[in-house]
Formats: sequence, structure tokens, C-alpha cells
Amino acid sequence: MRVIERDEVARRLTYETCIPIVRQAMIDFSSGNTRQLLRSIIPLAGGRLFGIMPGALGDAAAFGAKLISVYPENFSRGRQSHQGLVVLFDPGTGEPVCIVHAGEITAIRTAAASAVATNALARVDACRLAILGYGEQAATHARALLKVRQIRAVRVWGRSPERAHAFCRQMNVELGVPFTTAPAVEDVVDDADIICTVTGAREPILKGAWVRAGTHVNVVGSSFAGPVEVDSDLVVRSRFIADSREGVLRQGAEFLKAKKAGLVDDSHIVAEIGEVLAGKAAGRRSNEEITVYKSLGHIVQDLASAWALFQGADDPPS
Repeated sequence: MRVIERDEVARRLTYETCIPIVRQAMIDFSSGNTRQLLRSIIPLAGGRLFGIMPGALGDAAAFGAKLISVYPENFSRGRQSHQGLVVLFDPGTGEPVCIVHAGEITAIRTAAASAVATNALARVDACRLAILGYGEQAATHARALLKVRQIRAVRVWGRSPERAHAFCRQMNVELGVPFTTAPAVEDVVDDADIICTVTGAREPILKGAWVRAGTHVNVVGSSFAGPVEVDSDLVVRSRFIADSREGVLRQGAEFLKAKKAGLVDDSHIVAEIGEVLAGKAAGRRSNEEITVYKSLGHIVQDLASAWALFQGADDPPS
């Protein structure tokens, strides 16, 4: 059985490789060509989670599952918060053929999915990026979004000013784009063209009143019903697009909170991103519209990325 470790995933699953893979995976998902079950999540002590995500890339295509733990405190220990495995099965024989490092695939494919949505939904002239958060997903989102827009400046907010400053210094050097920080979220987002929320916030950190017309927002940090990063006002004001309609109706915390308050109904989810990419639904309709992409992350993104690595895998050492 082939084993693809973290270093190999990081080296070979570049954004130039992963963005088109995820794009096609979401088109296939919304077209009904792939199969997946909603993730099962088992709460653990201390706010930790264990998730199981099974799926198949088609009736006669590769299938498998991701087994993933989420340990938020790992960030302060210099470890990935997401730890686990993606297991691939051969569609011809049913044999397990490959195990791939799930933490690194998750980090890259999540940002690649936001880049796909940003390319489809953000204004063509969008050049100012705001990132709420300074963890691993903040870094991967910065790297990925620079592949789809001419980003000239990035502003960052985080609960720890020291960590936010350190993150900005690191990304300035790596990407050669000015990164700056501010102590208040509203000061970070007030002139943003694109906003990414990539935090572990339990309550809203971003208010709709702070988001100017024409902005695109990737809401990424919460992947199950419960924690919310943005307020209901932003949900109501936006053209709301999901990675999975069923997923958001079951596990999209920000949407569910607005729905429970009677502010929106199910029709407020105007499309899945795969429908927009396939030309079956409109994305942005004007330069003044606020668009929101709610990202939960789906196993078809993991499987498509892992299968591409396996199919093009380097020969294992003899």
C-alpha cells in the first residue's frame, strides 16, 4: 500500500495543481456525479472533535474516507490542528491502495476551494484582502488567493496582536505583499474587496454592517452546526452560495442561526458553487453585490486531491 506523507503532499499538491482539481470536484459534486454522506462528528473532551467523511468520486471511480481529528490547541504547540488519514480504495478491485496525510490535504484543499469560489464570485478588480485569523488556514488562504487575484495588500486580525504581527512579518517575507494588522475587525475589513474568516470563533467576529458593497466573503472557520463567525445581518444582506446545499442546511452554522431567527429561508441559498462554475446558476450579478461563499469542506475535495497524488505518485523507494 502506498503511503504519502505530509512532506510529499506539501511538495506535490501545489495550488496550481489543487485549484483546478477542486474546481472540477465541485462541478462533479453539484452535477450528481459523485457520492458522499454528511460528515459524522464525535465531540471529544476540551472542544476537540473526531470526524468521519466517506465518499466516492463516481459510480466506477475511486472511493474512500477521511478520518480526521481536530485539536485546536495544537496550533500553540506548533502542530497542525487537523490530524488524520485519507484512505483510497481502488474502484476496480475494492482494495485499499493508498493512505495520505489528511492534515496537509485539508490545509491545501480548503484554501484551494476558497480560491475557486473567489475567482468565480469576487470582482475582477478585487485587490485588497482581509484575513480574520492567523493560523494555518490564514497562511494557506493568502497563498491560494494570490493565485486568482492581483492582491496588492493584506490586512490581518487576530485575538493576539503579537501573533498577528508575527504572522504578518512571516507572510511579508514569503509572499512579497504588504501584510499589516489592526486591533479591531472593522478596521481590517473596512476597505477590503475580499474577506476570509478562518478562525475558531464561537460567536460572530464579523458584522454585516462592517462589510462594504461589492465585497466577497469566504466563511470558512466553522464546519459544523454550532460555532458562528459572521452575524445574521451579513447572511441576510449577501448573495449566499454554498459548497453543498444539503451540507449548509444541516451543518452551516451561520445560515442555520439566521434561519432559526426567521430572517431567511432555504431559498436564500441561491446556488452551490459547482452550479455557478458549470454555468447553471449566476454568481455575482453586479459590482455592488455582497457575495458569501460558505465553505464546509467535503470529502470529494479530499479524495480528488489524494487520488491525483496517488495516480501521479513517485515510485516508492526500493
